Amino acid sequence: MMTIEKKLPGIMFCVILALPAWFLGNLFPLVGAPVFAILLGMVMGNFHNNRTQTTDGIAFTSKYILQAAVVLLGFGLNLTQVFKVGTQSLPIIISTIAVSLVVAFLLQKWLKLDSNIAILVGVGSSICGGSAIAATAPVIKAKGEEVAKSISVIFLFNILAALIFPTLGELLHLSNQGFALFAGTAVNDTSSVTATATAWDAIHQSNTLDGATIVKLTRTLAI
Repeated sequence: MMTIEKKLPGIMFCVILALPAWFLGNLFPLVGAPVFAILLGMVMGNFHNNRTQTTDGIAFTSKYILQAAVVLLGFGLNLTQVFKVGTQSLPIIISTIAVSLVVAFLLQKWLKLDSNIAILVGVGSSICGGSAIAATAPVIKAKGEEVAKSISVIFLFNILAALIFPTLGELLHLSNQGFALFAGTAVNDTSSVTATATAWDAIHQSNTLDGATIVKLTRTLAI
């Protein structure tokens, strides 16, 4: 009982931050709730001085609840569609994740970048944007400033993808299925994949949104 009471303030603190982040994510889907959650957490971190009461709850939330959320994410996937789309997309997903992480490592060595920022940008661009950064930051003990810089880079990529990818897909003469695979593997956050696929569908009167989302959610499980 004492353990629950000790963790409860931190868990409630995370819930209080999660609700407006969820609302803003729905209001601005291009940005997405995970990015808003991280930004709100950073802002509140500057004003939240008495952290002894919330440390245990925040640690519990960032580890166990986050892991449970990834498991629950799997319940949102249609198994038949996952197997169907996965057979086509899984080799590409594995390849893009591997290439992205290798490129991040090489650029970190070449440009002498901060190693934590290179890791966060690498996992953010290869797996799932802000969510992957949020999951990785505690593991590598990244500072708030490093997380902020990484989120800024990923957010910029998200905006560029939503604006440029539909036109780029046309220049590459991609089919609807090809663009769904392209958007699902190349765009960072799930919300940005949705925005990019929706833009393509509006232009071509197609339905790539479902396929792109499944590819992206399959890729998200790499967290």
